[in-house]
Amino acid sequence: MDFIRDIVENVWVRRCFWSAIVILISILIYAIVSRFLTRKEKKNSKILSNKQNKTFIRMLKSIVGYTLSIFTLLVILQIFGVNVTSMLAGVGIVSIVIGLALQDALKDIFRGFEIISDNYYSIGDVIKYGNNTGQVQSISLRTTKIQDINTMNIVSIANRNIDQVEVLSGNIYIPIPLPYSLKVKDAEAIMGEIIKTLEKRDTIKSVRYQGINAFSDSSLNYQIVVTCDPMNQLQVRREALKTIILTLEEHKLSIPYPQLDIHTKK
Repeated sequence: MDFIRDIVENVWVRRCFWSAIVILISILIYAIVSRFLTRKEKKNSKILSNKQNKTFIRMLKSIVGYTLSIFTLLVILQIFGVNVTSMLAGVGIVSIVIGLALQDALKDIFRGFEIISDNYYSIGDVIKYGNNTGQVQSISLRTTKIQDINTMNIVSIANRNIDQVEVLSGNIYIPIPLPYSLKVKDAEAIMGEIIKTLEKRDTIKSVRYQGINAFSDSSLNYQIVVTCDPMNQLQVRREALKTIILTLEEHKLSIPYPQLDIHTKK
């Protein structure tokens, strides 16, 4: 009994016990809040679109997690005898040093709020960053995670780099070079055939003919715009190019290649 009493009365044991209680309470609070937010995420918002609602809720979860972690740490420090009030009062003295050390982290956090407030992009959007193109899987206070459409790898992007991010629209612009000898009326009839064939594909939302795009050295370039889910752009582009080639072959037309005419004087 004396041994148990000594353990119970031991200062460090009591501190560890109450610290464990604080941690458990924090985990419980986060679980309750997270469950509540998850339910809200599944409901359609009258103010925000489905993607914006999902993005906002997940960002809110991240904020709650960070806040509870900081609060829990401060309470545990107080339990272990650290004067948290004095420590916080002294933060102003070292704030400049901390600010410089955490400059990039603070940029990430501020930019994270900008992504939500200015609707740069949302969960489900397909974005391009450098050589990586993928669908946004999550947005936290510091990073945006995408799944690359080529490798299926998860890529993390620091939120401070959002100025270098492009949001893909799903439009694919395809130039179709045809010989100058082909009349425009006949060329546009072929464009119509290509469009009708492409519109039958389930992966394609719409196809539009834009007209003559350029006068190149050996061909007249016509252009169409194919709209699809950005996640399917690579495959849809391949299918569109194949359809174009097959249609041109049916009309016994070949894609012109650069030619050089040489004139000699006698």
